[in-house]
Amino acid sequence: MFDIVKKSIQWGGRELTLETGRVARQADGAVIATYGETSVLAAVTFQKAPKPGLDFFPLTVHYQEKYYAAGKIPGGFFKREARPTEKETLTSRLIDRPIRPLFVKGFQNETQVVCTVLSHDLENDPDIVAMVAASAALTISGAPFLGPIGAARVGYVDGEYVLNPDVADMQKLCENPEQKLNLVVAGTKDAVMMVESEAYELSEEEMLGAVTFGHAQMQPVIDMIIGLAEEAAKEPFEFDVPDNSALYAAVKEAGVEQMRAAFAIRDKLERQAAVAAARDAIAAALTEEQREDEKALKSCFKALESEVLRGDVIATGKRIDGRDLATVRPIVSEVSVLPRTHGSSLFTRGETQGLVVTTLGTGDDEQIIDALEGEWRERFLLHYNFPPYSVGEAGRMGPPGRREVGHGKLAWRALQAVLPAATDFPYTIRLVSEITESNGSSSMATVCGSSLAMMDAGVPLKAPVAGVAMGLILQDDGQFAVLTDILGDEDHLGDMDFKVAGTEAGVTSLQMDIKVAGITPEIMKQALAQAKDGRLHILGEMAKALTAGRQEFSAHAPRIETMQINPDKIREVIGSGGKVIRGIVEESGAKVDINDDGLIKLASPDAACIEKARELINSIVAEPEQGKVYTGKVVKIMDFGAFVNFFGKRDGLVHVSQMTNERGANPRDLVKEGQEVKVKLLGFDDRGKVRLSMKVVDQATGQEIA
Repeated sequence: MFDIVKKSIQWGGRELTLETGRVARQADGAVIATYGETSVLAAVTFQKAPKPGLDFFPLTVHYQEKYYAAGKIPGGFFKREARPTEKETLTSRLIDRPIRPLFVKGFQNETQVVCTVLSHDLENDPDIVAMVAASAALTISGAPFLGPIGAARVGYVDGEYVLNPDVADMQKLCENPEQKLNLVVAGTKDAVMMVESEAYELSEEEMLGAVTFGHAQMQPVIDMIIGLAEEAAKEPFEFDVPDNSALYAAVKEAGVEQMRAAFAIRDKLERQAAVAAARDAIAAALTEEQREDEKALKSCFKALESEVLRGDVIATGKRIDGRDLATVRPIVSEVSVLPRTHGSSLFTRGETQGLVVTTLGTGDDEQIIDALEGEWRERFLLHYNFPPYSVGEAGRMGPPGRREVGHGKLAWRALQAVLPAATDFPYTIRLVSEITESNGSSSMATVCGSSLAMMDAGVPLKAPVAGVAMGLILQDDGQFAVLTDILGDEDHLGDMDFKVAGTEAGVTSLQMDIKVAGITPEIMKQALAQAKDGRLHILGEMAKALTAGRQEFSAHAPRIETMQINPDKIREVIGSGGKVIRGIVEESGAKVDINDDGLIKLASPDAACIEKARELINSIVAEPEQGKVYTGKVVKIMDFGAFVNFFGKRDGLVHVSQMTNERGANPRDLVKEGQEVKVKLLGFDDRGKVRLSMKVVDQATGQEIA
């Protein structure tokens, strides 16, 4: 029944296996990749005819994690996997980015890649396995895919690169002081196609070395996929690429000069209007027959715009806004722009602007992450919003899409390396970036604005972080130009989007996407060097607004203080059914959060509330000190003495012999119930009971009597 083809190699200390022919046989290509005991099924299907009216390649990638893969049942009410998690969205993008440029130009048939995690050993992250499986499934599907690609994760420990470190090493990079890097790289046999990373202030040379190491280590995987395809690949799908050369020649002749004049306009909206007018003028100059194929005409317009922009940059070294290749657009950095927020900034770079707001919260505000690897709490949140008005459009408003999730995570990765430790700054930090204007690199504006907003809120960052987006124009003859701080048009019509973020000391995040069949180490090295210069310039401009975290918090921000108690006392502080801790919260007015290690966080905008909560907790957990004088209250009188409540809820006996030096005295003649007295703690008897004395303390002054 089955025609199974299977290939295996040893890779990074574990066995990697690819299998096809047993599962999902009606898909055009289906491969199960297994690494250790983590298995992912990738299934590829594509329509055999292009979708009418489309002028782009309709590729969709879906990565989905099934809780059964880790032997878990989903949390929540419905107990079923629902909308994609952040991890699923980010991994879908991770797979899409390196494979999209490798489809043959002109192929516009609807194509779908579905990657399903079937088994997870909690050691090997399924994202790399899914990328390998998707590459293999595409390679054997017959689709016009110029792969295969390989992928690898790279760590950096003690100056050495590590191939595919396990999940425990990477899940909380900030808690592992030895691990300095989490980098994912994908590429073909000859070139790198995609990089995604977070790092701890590594140098440009160390980052480039990691990319080179990962590319070299993925070569056995590419060879294995080729071996699988030699035995299991379907016949290549043949399709006719339309020949628009004659139409393009007519379009170019009719309006190349008008298009060049349009791209010489520096203002984005005016330039867009001039480009649209140039298109209309070109269309009017064509014959009715030439205008008939709207799809082909759109393609020719784009090709003309690309040729004008790219050719002029290579020929003149000048860009459409008049800058040279390495100059950053003008920057204005402002902080405290909103009166009621805990911290805010407005970062403007050219025609790109981000309004970023910091909100400080308590442990109750931490996000609970329920993932295949387990459950944990996240105290640093960054949310990125890209409303349609930021690009002068009226468009759909809805929940965050893949772009918002991806850009927000990129900024999160850039900033996590400089956050203070939770023990030093016990706050939950939420950043929201509202992109109010966009003309290129809004994610890097988010990084810059987020640094300023956190410092404005009083977050003691280790260092400010800035980011810059680099572009590339690579001609067929090998000439190239690396562009610093790219515009939207340069991103759209260029060959590379290369984002670098970091501090003065080093790189904290790097993301690269290539639209051509990879770039050389020479180009990457120049891009990193140029990005460093741009980053240092931006940090200097940011410093004009703020250089470090403020010493004072906003009056509207919560104050959080911590105290440590003996873990054995946790039960006493919480009380039966939480009765005691609820009483502390109600009486003090402060939030009280206690963890399993006995660390207590006390939060309130009012310092007096925090102090009251601290006193109440101390009255429960603190131990009285022998030899110390306390003020107490008589709670019960017996024939042999009186019981005094002297320390929180702790009572002790003052024997009649310790109440007075008179022999035969009656305790009821000496004190009354409810009376306040001064007592000295003499110690504890053999049964642990407290012994107190009144007669050695001056009841008026509270001083010990010699």
